[in-house]
Amino acid sequence: MKSFDQLFEELLQRNEERPVGSRSTELLEQGVHAIGKKIVEEAAEVWMAAEHESDEQLALEASQLIYHLQLILISRGIPLSKVEEKL
Repeated sequence: MKSFDQLFEELLQRNEERPVGSRSTELLEQGVHAIGKKIVEEAAEVWMAAEHESDEQLALEASQLIYHLQLILISRGIPLSKVEEKL
């Protein structure tokens, strides 16, 4: 299990290192459009899980949405502190 901040740090490292075979690397190389499509897909899955599935499935879908949201921020060079300013 990792925290929100730990995930962000891990994704920052993946962005710097770009390990071959990493899904994060693949998405970062494809860019904002590809990551954005995943965000839309995952957001719909969160909604559907909230409507029709277990709490466990909803938590899983939410974690995937958070992952992709963090990835798009990193792809644009936006630190979490910038998001926190807007909360």
